[in-house]
Formats: sequence, C-alpha cells, structure tokens
Amino acid sequence: MAEQDHVESARAVYDAAVAKYVQFVGTEISPVTEATLDRSLLLAFTELIRDGPAGRVADVGCGPGRVAAFLAHRGVTVVGIDVSEGMLAAARSAHPHIPFEQGDLNALPFDAAVLAGVVCWYSIIYTPPNRLKGAFAELARVLTPGGSVLLGFHAGSGESVHRADAHGTHLPLTSYLHDPREVVSLLEEANFTTYATVIRAPALQHETTPQGFVFGRRAA
Repeated sequence: MAEQDHVESARAVYDAAVAKYVQFVGTEISPVTEATLDRSLLLAFTELIRDGPAGRVADVGCGPGRVAAFLAHRGVTVVGIDVSEGMLAAARSAHPHIPFEQGDLNALPFDAAVLAGVVCWYSIIYTPPNRLKGAFAELARVLTPGGSVLLGFHAGSGESVHRADAHGTHLPLTSYLHDPREVVSLLEEANFTTYATVIRAPALQHETTPQGFVFGRRAA
C-alpha cells in the first residue's frame, strides 16, 4: 500500500457518500450512533480539557462535525479537520459557528505544540496498524505538553475488514480492528502517558465488534 492510499480511499468514499452518511449518523452526537458509555467518555474529555492547558481542541476526522459540535456546546474552543471536502461542506452547513479545515491524521494543519487536545473519534479505523506509529507522532507534534487525546475505534487484534461497496458508493474501503494494547503501546512510544482504556461490548444495532477508547496526555 502506497504511503497515502488509505487516506485517498477514505477521501473518495466519504466525498461520494456525504448525503447517505449524514442521513445515517446525523450532525450531532446521539444515542443512535453513540452508546451511553461513549457519550459519557466524550463528556469526561471536556472536563479533562478544562483541567489541562488552555487552547484549541481538534476533532480529527470530524465528518459532519458531530464531536466538534458536542465539544463546542460545552464551551470548548474546537476546530474540525477532515480529508473529505464533502464532509467539511456538510459540517460547515450544520455548524456555521465552528471552523473546519481540510487535513489528515498524517499531516495536520497546525504548528507544533499549539493544541490543548485532540479527539480521533473513529478516525484511526482507516489507518493500517503499521501506520499508527506515524499518526501518533503527528498527534504528539501538535499537542502542547499536558494536552489530552481521546481515541475511539473498533477493537480487535489488528485484523482488516474490506468492503468493496463502502456506504453504497461502489468504492472500496478497508477498515481495521485495532488491538487496544497495541494502541496504548504505540501512544506511549510517541511520548504520551496513557491513563485510561475502555473496551465495551457491541451495544448498538449497527455494531458487530467491541469498541475501544483510550485517553492519554502528551508528556513534557
């Protein structure tokens, strides 16, 4: 796989699937797509941001801006980042008070050490396991020391799930079930201190795998 093939595949699918995807997930965090525990973890993240260094938070892989809006409604200064211009257009339409910019997890549009936090809410599921180390290094680059990160992902043992017709687009897309232990290990290699890992069983109608969540802080 070429260096950015997984990024370009995700961009193509989500540009083509905007209307259908937004119809499914909506433009706000809701019980349809997030279990009670998931929503409580996002709320806990807002508290961690208040207790940490001041600054903006990035919702990386923001899609139609659902997590960005959740954070903004609770007083967090947030910017949404996505590879898909189609998704960014949907996010800007739904949440005109929030800034949204194009970028990807491997090359974020920020200077070093300027963010107080980053949320990757199911955006690492398209990153192959052997590319997570580089992605986490990029998160470490943009976060200020003490800044918080929250990762949400489908949990497994690193296996891939290939779809030939992702979101009804007739385009292929591969996602990955990341091993939470490997996620923690790679975060720590990237100069993060991890302090909470949560794994829950499938709970929603569309879920078939365990869901993993990892909180970390950028070390000094």
